[in-house]
Amino acid sequence: MSMLHRLFNFHGGVKPAYNKEASTQQPIAVSPAPTFLVIPLHQSIGGTPRPLVQAGDKVLKGQRIGEADGNVSSAVHASTSGTVTAVEMRLMPHTSGLPALCVVIEPDGRDEWITRTPFDYRNATPTQTRDYLRDAGVVGLGGAVFPSHLKLNPGKSGKLDTLVINGAECEPFITCDDVLMRERAEATVKGIAIMREMLAAGRVLVGIEDNKPEAIAAMEKAVAGEKDMAVIVVPTRYPAGGAKQLIRVLTGIEVPHGKRSTDYGVQCFNVGTAYAIYEAIALGQPLVSRIVTVAGNVEKARNYEVLFGTPMADLIALCDAKPDTDRLIMGGPMMGVRMPADSVPVVKATNCVLVGSPILFPPPPPEMPCIRCGECAKACPADLQPFELYWFSRAKIFGKAQEYNLFDCIECGCCAYVCPSHIPLVDYYRFAKSEIWAREKEKEAADEARVRYEFRLFREEREKEEKAARLAAKTAAGREKAAAALASVDQPTTTPEEDAKKALIAAALERAKAQKADAAPQNTEQLTSEQQAEIAAIEARRAEIREMAKPHLPPDN
Repeated sequence: MSMLHRLFNFHGGVKPAYNKEASTQQPIAVSPAPTFLVIPLHQSIGGTPRPLVQAGDKVLKGQRIGEADGNVSSAVHASTSGTVTAVEMRLMPHTSGLPALCVVIEPDGRDEWITRTPFDYRNATPTQTRDYLRDAGVVGLGGAVFPSHLKLNPGKSGKLDTLVINGAECEPFITCDDVLMRERAEATVKGIAIMREMLAAGRVLVGIEDNKPEAIAAMEKAVAGEKDMAVIVVPTRYPAGGAKQLIRVLTGIEVPHGKRSTDYGVQCFNVGTAYAIYEAIALGQPLVSRIVTVAGNVEKARNYEVLFGTPMADLIALCDAKPDTDRLIMGGPMMGVRMPADSVPVVKATNCVLVGSPILFPPPPPEMPCIRCGECAKACPADLQPFELYWFSRAKIFGKAQEYNLFDCIECGCCAYVCPSHIPLVDYYRFAKSEIWAREKEKEAADEARVRYEFRLFREEREKEEKAARLAAKTAAGREKAAAALASVDQPTTTPEEDAKKALIAAALERAKAQKADAAPQNTEQLTSEQQAEIAAIEARRAEIREMAKPHLPPDN
């Protein structure tokens, strides 16, 4: 039910032209399955899911094709039944134009579901329920695509004071949440009730901007029977749909830098996330599609229920893009990002496909020097000093930019919207953030390399010490063995038979010496003086040779 509720104000904000009427004239339509689906495995904040299929596999609608990689990750599922034709790198819906690993599926036209079984969360532990939602691929559908199972944790206290449901949808052209609340309010409220029970929230506040009267009426009717659940109408002002801004408006709580909203007893979810949780828990259906607004430079703007992996070109064809179309933006004109091609697929973060033209989005005037007028600071909803962030980002003095809380910037674009010098301020902030992230990664890589190098030196030194210790032990063992051998030589132990054999050998040697001494030269009586002189010379040489050989001969026994 609706109720009188005190509203608070947040700093800054702007009121651009909203251009929401064209896409809300017709009910949600179902986008037909394309000829092929390109489903990126990485569709949420956190790790990239591991592929569970390969080319040639047959899959059913809702079958898990990517397994969550770690806690900060979420599973990915087949959007329809068919055949996996490839698991390969494909162009991603990102302004960088870089590829990522995708599962390519050729639909079989039957759209055959897996067996769907509702999850009995009331008889499951909170951890089991969160794991189920992780494996069902449920993430935040408001733009941040943060895994919902992590946010569905009340924190240390075990409960929340306030659960905030974001139905503000403040950015121009986007109406997917508006039509969801109009047409599926009852199911959305059932999803909110599940979230309230999981978080043990004392009350639920559904914030909707006052430019959505049909959605407000539908949601008020749906919450009529719910206790401590109310629809709160908030003034239309961009970016009232920011999580911190809506929490501030509804509760008066301002979450400071570096803190979580759960530290203050409050948590915020998008209405699309609530509907996805209802489908996962009550129907047993993983997240395989979402409502997407197609608007801008088209003949027939509308909202479609779109299977993930559908090429954006197929959606644009349904709405008849005008001939002067020159760009494609995922998101709205304030925070959206330009796509590298119309072949990129719809993913969980795709809330709007905005078709642009030179007339709809004319080229910006040339950038002029900052005059430090302070208009950007007045419009900043994060209460920052954008002109200081601009100067430090432009000068690449990133440390000072961080001191001015660069990472508190939500990149809403309000500062650039009001800048009289037409400076693309958000582009400078994004550049500074990316440089800081890149340098942090380089620093982490260098630190890891240093740790590895120091460990290698430690390991090599340890191995040297162990080798030296082994060599010393081996040398000591050898010395002990040699000493034992010498001791055995000094004190020989022989048998009587060995002693008798040694005595016989010694007697034989003595007889040989005696025989040698008794032997005398023969036929020496009638020698001439020349022969006697020659024999004497020979004997002299023999004596000389014996004297020279004495040091090398063994002693006589």
